[in-house]
Amino acid sequence: MAVPGTNIHAQFRIEVAGETNVGRKRNHNEDNFSILAEYGLFVVADGMGGHASGEVASQMALDALKEFFSATQDDPERTWPYKMDRTKGYEENRLITGIKLANLRIYETGQRELKKRNMGTTLVSIFTANDGVYVAHVGDSRVYRFRAGKLEQLTEDHSLLNDYIKMKRLTEEEIANFPHKNVIVRALGMKDTVKVDTRFELPQLNDTYLLCSDGLSGPVSDPEIAEILGQYADLKTASAKLIERANENGGPDNVTCVLVRWMRGAG
Repeated sequence: MAVPGTNIHAQFRIEVAGETNVGRKRNHNEDNFSILAEYGLFVVADGMGGHASGEVASQMALDALKEFFSATQDDPERTWPYKMDRTKGYEENRLITGIKLANLRIYETGQRELKKRNMGTTLVSIFTANDGVYVAHVGDSRVYRFRAGKLEQLTEDHSLLNDYIKMKRLTEEEIANFPHKNVIVRALGMKDTVKVDTRFELPQLNDTYLLCSDGLSGPVSDPEIAEILGQYADLKTASAKLIERANENGGPDNVTCVLVRWMRGAG
């Protein structure tokens, strides 16, 4: 799916493509993604919970965000269920609040419906506003920036493995053999409240932002991702090649990616 020529402001326009795939080891896809070009909002969610509850959680997160952005698009004075963080601007608070609402909806549904108990989802998003982009995430899905041939991870995994890496130096072998790689320490739906990590970026011409589930970032190394993004200029082709590489490398999980590139504006 591609949305070419979306206006962001006079200097840039953005091109977008996204794709998801079940992978080679799973029998159903719990990932979901949204390209909400009308709001400048792009999201990837990786659900968990089994028995189809994961895909319910990831879709609920996307739906909740879309509803909130739609409701606040023409009514900035609308009362929010959470207090604004006075250290952050309106648009960053808007993004955080939408994610917190998604978290609460998933949590309350899980508490209410036995079959959906303990369902949850990661969420990673970028939101174009204030002539830049806000990155927000919960869990171990990632945002990367590909600029001038170099790939940089902009998010920090909320995972047990990453906590161990921060606490003590692990060897490459210890990281590779870590027994609880899939354990995440923060996700939507785990509790009634959630902490959302954010950062603000100023894109440059030809920057490409990659949003992905760990089904991509796990089996495909950063150098491989950079190689593919550098080789294929067409975003739809690049996203297909990234998913193809994940499956070539074993396809152990559902794999999803959204690519957003900043292009020269029409003027």
